[in-house]
Amino acid sequence: MVDHGAGRQRWHWRDRLRRKREYDEDDVRIRPGRSSRPRTRQRPKHSDAVEGLVVAVDRGRYTCHTAGAGTTVTAMRARELGRHGVVVGDHVQIVGDVSGRPDTLARIVRIDERKSVLMRTADDEEGGTEGRFERVVVANAEQLVIVSSLQDPLPRTGFIDRCLVAAYDAEIDPLLCLTKGDLAGPEETLDYYAELDLPYVLTRPDRPLDELVAELSGRVSVMIGHSGVGKSTLVNRLVPGTDRAVGTVSAVGKGRHTSTSALALQLPGDLGWIIDTPGIRSFGLAHVSADSLLHGFPDLVEASTRCPPNCDHTGAGGDCGLDKLVAEGGADPRRLESFRRLLASKEGTLDVDSAS
Repeated sequence: MVDHGAGRQRWHWRDRLRRKREYDEDDVRIRPGRSSRPRTRQRPKHSDAVEGLVVAVDRGRYTCHTAGAGTTVTAMRARELGRHGVVVGDHVQIVGDVSGRPDTLARIVRIDERKSVLMRTADDEEGGTEGRFERVVVANAEQLVIVSSLQDPLPRTGFIDRCLVAAYDAEIDPLLCLTKGDLAGPEETLDYYAELDLPYVLTRPDRPLDELVAELSGRVSVMIGHSGVGKSTLVNRLVPGTDRAVGTVSAVGKGRHTSTSALALQLPGDLGWIIDTPGIRSFGLAHVSADSLLHGFPDLVEASTRCPPNCDHTGAGGDCGLDKLVAEGGADPRRLESFRRLLASKEGTLDVDSAS
């Protein structure tokens, strides 16, 4: 006997389920097709972007010199750059208001590939954080002008050596600029670098800067030096009207920093660019490998082929080829001493300032 009541009950629950799946137009949400959805990985091409050179950086605002019009534009970083930092010397692409009018703000949307990067390792006293960290000084420099005074303050060959290592590591040509030639002669300093064939210029306050201008022409040069060596004075003479702050050396010994930020300046007559950097007390090299550190001393590097395998060049083993070179009179012992001071400071066994 068929139980029709049970069958009707099953159809009754099916009808209830079917009625639950019946929606009206207010309940329907149409999902847009793929072609109409925003594609976050696609970036605008910015075909109308204007090329510019970053000449100054100040609290998230970038002063740029545009290539064609030659105007000065204030810009900010576009969000699409992510964490890519922008530094003085960078060639960038700019969109937005590039008229250079007051109270206008453009956007940096792209950073061109850098041809060179000059870096130094800053210590925790500068950065306010524990340990040491790498800091990009400038980008795309072709020449590093190491400014050192011959008197008041005296030349610091340890600092010059650090700058030379950084220049060679970044594949930038070095130039030694000796200031205050009216107070002392350059013979002793030049004798220290006699084996390097290091190019140099000598300046005096009472003579034109023709020789220095000739070395700067047609190039992007970054100028670096301790406070009080006359770097800002040189900049003011090279580019009249710049008004870079000029200070004196403190009687305590370390002096005070006169320039507080890097600034790129165009030489009169469009002869080239100079980038003035803040006066610094030390030039850390913790980011430079031991091999690159040795290559910063061309007068010593060839003797390393006479070293035993895995030589650390500290001389502790007594059979370092560098010691043999000095003993034979092939190198200045002061140069070897300077290299080993830098090696010790890189390994953290010597204070950075004490080796500068």
